[in-house]
Amino acid sequence: MFGIGIPELIVIFVIALLIFGPKKLPELGKALGRGIAEFKKASQEIKESIEMDARKEDLKKYLDPSLYEKEPPSPQSSPLMGEGGEGGEEKKTEEKKKSESTSSGEAHAG
Repeated sequence: MFGIGIPELIVIFVIALLIFGPKKLPELGKALGRGIAEFKKASQEIKESIEMDARKEDLKKYLDPSLYEKEPPSPQSSPLMGEGGEGGEEKKTEEKKKSESTSSGEAHAG
């Protein structure tokens, strides 16, 4: 990560041992560990907060059509509603039945 290998770590440990002494070194290690853990926890909370805010913005855009950059899709163009808006599927089946009945009626008449 920082380019620190085993020899460099040993040198740092020896210098820390000379400066702080053998009695204070374990306490400093614990304090450093707690500090790193708190930093990780705080950074994770910040990250989750930012993600939550982003999700809320997306939800607002979904629920409030005035926030759309473009117009929301109209119900007439919905693939669930068919081409004619509401009841488009029913209209198609009625038209199909009519065309079948007229074509079968012409066949019997001619």
